[in-house]
Amino acid sequence: MTQFYIVDVFAERKYAGNQLAVFRDAADLSTELMQTIALEMGFSETTFILSDDERDGGYDVRIFTINEELPFAGHPTLGTAYIIRHEIQPTPADRVVLNLGVGPIPVTFRDDSVLWMQQKPPEFGPTHPADLLLPMLSLTADDLDTRFPIQTVSTGIPFIIVPIKSLEAMQRAALDPAGYRAVVEATGIQEVLFFAPETVDPANAINARMFFYAGEDPATGSANGCLAGYLVRQRFFGGAQIDLHVEQGLEIRRPSRLYLRAGAQAGGTIEVNVGGKVSLVARGEFV
Repeated sequence: MTQFYIVDVFAERKYAGNQLAVFRDAADLSTELMQTIALEMGFSETTFILSDDERDGGYDVRIFTINEELPFAGHPTLGTAYIIRHEIQPTPADRVVLNLGVGPIPVTFRDDSVLWMQQKPPEFGPTHPADLLLPMLSLTADDLDTRFPIQTVSTGIPFIIVPIKSLEAMQRAALDPAGYRAVVEATGIQEVLFFAPETVDPANAINARMFFYAGEDPATGSANGCLAGYLVRQRFFGGAQIDLHVEQGLEIRRPSRLYLRAGAQAGGTIEVNVGGKVSLVARGEFV
């Protein structure tokens, strides 16, 4: 029997945010079985903690979507760190390190119940023409904020970042399958995050949505890490530092809030931190 947990990540309350299944003591599970279990769970991602014991100062964790293994993903990192701290560690620590495919990723726990992960410094890839991306989103040139580029950014997983003018356009957007296939064929990238500086909740500064091969994701920590780097690089809000909230998932009835802190560092790198809250909603066993 294999013990597992279900948590909601980037959720201000239970039954919101992005769902995650976390399996414990999974070292004896084959890669093929992990992939099969992830498909059985049907969430955006499922994680497997290989051992309750640390190795090289961190916990070995593998992340799977329904289709593939990932070297890094945002909400699986926070949700898995939450389970390690609350269900595995005999004395809960204020910092948990996950050994992922991209390397060690630290997660810090704050008194206000927000978990923070420091992502790898963003790498900025090519820019892309509007006429490639807009059909995928079912939007027009009038909806695009042309002051800023459409650009690939990666903190471990590449995303195409698309700046949109208005909340109305964000809510009107819809994934066009033929347009999506054209983007993947042209760029090799399977995830697109688009955003606007208008929000439903005035406590947030950005409204974001993310489309990928499985449809729409309710809360995407890795994509928002890329967005944070993009906002700093482009001086989107006029400065080299940001500290703001992002709303995501409203259109698919999984309201989420992501906390972004990022800033330019000496030497030209950008430090990116993404935070959010986690709620435990279920525990059980696979037999």
